[in-house]
Amino acid sequence: MLPQEQITQIKNQIIRQINSTFPEDKKQSAIQQIKSMNPEQLEEFLKQNKLMKQGATPETSQCIFCSIVSGQTQSYKIDENSNAIAILEINPISKAHAIVIPKKHSEKVSKKALQLAEKIKKKINTKFRPKNIELIPTNLFGHQIINILPVYTDETINSEKHQAKPEELEKLKKQLEKKPKLIKKSKPKKIKEKLWLPRRIP
Repeated sequence: MLPQEQITQIKNQIIRQINSTFPEDKKQSAIQQIKSMNPEQLEEFLKQNKLMKQGATPETSQCIFCSIVSGQTQSYKIDENSNAIAILEINPISKAHAIVIPKKHSEKVSKKALQLAEKIKKKINTKFRPKNIELIPTNLFGHQIINILPVYTDETINSEKHQAKPEELEKLKKQLEKKPKLIKKSKPKKIKEKLWLPRRIP
């Protein structure tokens, strides 16, 4: 069971998230719903939304994003740099919806994380040609992430999510992941051997 102090902290973070991303007409009811949750309901909500690992206890519970960065939670990684990793969202809003996660648990996004987001944005644009691609910073459990949301019709960060099939994610991963650079083997230069012939003695 989550301790009361952690429950209050988690609820406040979710409410902050609702205030910054939800449309005005839906904010109040969503906040009320979070506030009225008892500890069991909150824990179930966190697990269903993949914000807390199944079977995790308060002592062992870890920020889901930190566990993705450390490799403890499976993800579909498409790129990374020294400060952040880019993965596919497993419950996407639209095709190729991706997330950039800073490697350090922080409420700030580094320049390198933003650079990675821009790189993935260009790659998605080249491969899938959406109308627009939005970069949306989101803070969950004190870990700032960047949603990379391709807009094909009128999708927004509040649009309905769907659960992507593993084969669908694998296919997208192959299309978007960073390809290892192939090192071209240079062919050995042929050395023309000059044939040395003794001068004929007349």
